[in-house]
Amino acid sequence: MELDLYDVAILDAVQDCNLLTADQLSERINLSPTACKRRLRKLREAGVIRADVSLLNPSVLGAGITCIVHVSLESEQRDRLTAFRTQIATYEEVTQCYYVTGEADFVLVVVTSDMEAYGLFTERAFFGNQNIRSFHTFMVMKTVKYTTRIKLPDLRGNG
Repeated sequence: MELDLYDVAILDAVQDCNLLTADQLSERINLSPTACKRRLRKLREAGVIRADVSLLNPSVLGAGITCIVHVSLESEQRDRLTAFRTQIATYEEVTQCYYVTGEADFVLVVVTSDMEAYGLFTERAFFGNQNIRSFHTFMVMKTVKYTTRIKLPDLRGNG
């Protein structure tokens, strides 16, 4: 899908708040509410907008531990790789999972209530899985930056 200035303006606005009404979007980007609704629908149908979600505050909800976990596999044969991907996706503690290049095969973001809960997670997810060579955990001491915002193209020609 080719984006124009209005599409980018809509995407910029909904990255801050996906609850904006068509009237509010219209005021922000100087386009009719009907056109805003139509463009939003097209952006969703094309998969440009993947989901409309609310970002929760983990610490307020008792999920005070965030861990970055590097996982190395014994084998990256297709069936074993697929089995790991399928398994790791079932754990609610895993909020993000990336198949990566480098020393580790996967990087996970795991959120739990405390260290004991993280330990229980590792027992379920890693111990007993013969394809896991190793995993290394980095405990997040302080979140310096967290955003889901994507840098959008500047279609005005300003770089």
